[in-house]
Amino acid sequence: MNNSMMSAGLGLAVSGVASATFTGYTVVATNTANSGQNLVRYEVFANFNGATDTVLNAFNLCSTSASWGEDAYGGFWHKDNETGGVLSQQYGTWAPQLTGSATANRPFDSFLTIGGNPTGTNTTNADPSWNTGGSGIHGGGPEGWSRPDLPSNCQLGWFNSSPPNLQGRVGVAPNTATTVKLAQFVLSQGHGWRTYSLNLGYNSGVAGSTVRFAQATFTLPAPGAIAILGLAGLTGRRRR
Repeated sequence: MNNSMMSAGLGLAVSGVASATFTGYTVVATNTANSGQNLVRYEVFANFNGATDTVLNAFNLCSTSASWGEDAYGGFWHKDNETGGVLSQQYGTWAPQLTGSATANRPFDSFLTIGGNPTGTNTTNADPSWNTGGSGIHGGGPEGWSRPDLPSNCQLGWFNSSPPNLQGRVGVAPNTATTVKLAQFVLSQGHGWRTYSLNLGYNSGVAGSTVRFAQATFTLPAPGAIAILGLAGLTGRRRR
């Protein structure tokens, strides 16, 4: 199944609440494999209809629902500098600066970003919220975002620490004219679906302009749902 079919179908599964020029989230899913493990790569984008809309920060990431038995804060795969370039669910980091090789690592790594390329020059940083919320599995801790899972405190955030570079603006490469990439999640192909709520702070990209806030949800569907939605998109095209 090609990626365009899955993208068309996934549009049906994404929900959002329009606020000013923010129009919701889009999730693009791609089936892939690495190190003998079948994977699904989910890329999450914020959508805008303004020509210079610029994301400043993302915050309050929180699971709102998941399929029975699904651990919405764990199960992510990493293949970055933190793991030594080895595909792992036990180690990893969410820092986009440490993804490593663009071909051998990045397509199979989970990371968070406010636009920009996931390289050493990316200026996305973690909020202090990564160190709060208790300890133990999915709790916060001194490791910050150098961890494979997500703390379940519903306060997680990340931000562009140098907003004058306009890394989070639509139209600034690699962002498209209407979208800004916020996250990449890599999961096993056997996982269930999970839905998250996420808030955004953004402005027009002009220094001193009004900061606006928006909130919406996005879903990482189960692989079976990806196939069904892709077939639905194919059927719709044939009917035309």
